[in-house]
Amino acid sequence: MSKGNIFLLPMTLGDSGIDNVIPKPIQELTINLKFFIVENIKTTRRYLKKIDRNVDIDLITFFELNKHTNVFDIADFLKPCLEGNDVGIISEAGCPGIADPGANIVALAHQKKIKVVPLVGPSSILLALISSGFNGQKFAFNGYLNKDKSQLQKEIQHLERLAVGGFTQLFMDTPFRSQAMLMEILKSCNPETLLCIASDITLPSEKITTKSIKDWSDNVPNLAKKPCIFALGK
Repeated sequence: MSKGNIFLLPMTLGDSGIDNVIPKPIQELTINLKFFIVENIKTTRRYLKKIDRNVDIDLITFFELNKHTNVFDIADFLKPCLEGNDVGIISEAGCPGIADPGANIVALAHQKKIKVVPLVGPSSILLALISSGFNGQKFAFNGYLNKDKSQLQKEIQHLERLAVGGFTQLFMDTPFRSQAMLMEILKSCNPETLLCIASDITLPSEKITTKSIKDWSDNVPNLAKKPCIFALGK
């Protein structure tokens, strides 16, 4: 029996218009799958209904993969693939595998010689990078930084040194901590260092701006509850 494929499926970032960010062929492929590995089942069900309100959720099998998932259960998620069924992976991060536990299942799929198919969609990290004006050939995404304030300041200053050297540094925090993260950046970095703030990416309220730390400090934006990607660069 031939194995099914693993499809890495994009999802909208927030409540953006689906036709604006997800190609039609990918929407059609998504709603025809019967097996999904997802970070959040409730969000995924809502997303599928957003694509097609008539999709029958009861005919779909969901496996939840997040920080609460038992590592010993993950191998079972690939059983449908080994039985010849295609399986989709959907992430809360927009694209699976980047800042997302989906990377674990993809690694296992390669071990089991299951074909992995990445599909085009919005990645807040890449969209922030390409619109920052910073070096797109040498860059790093650092995910969530240290929560301890003294360590956080040291980490930001370390990333700043790399960025000033031409190695773009991207990172993020949870939306309810975006404002606090901005204040830590402004406090920790040199006035001439460049900072890009990309908030609400792909939403009508999207705002992506690059300025010096001094200029940001002179007019501090309100990022309360906004999903943001921060980038330090040169």
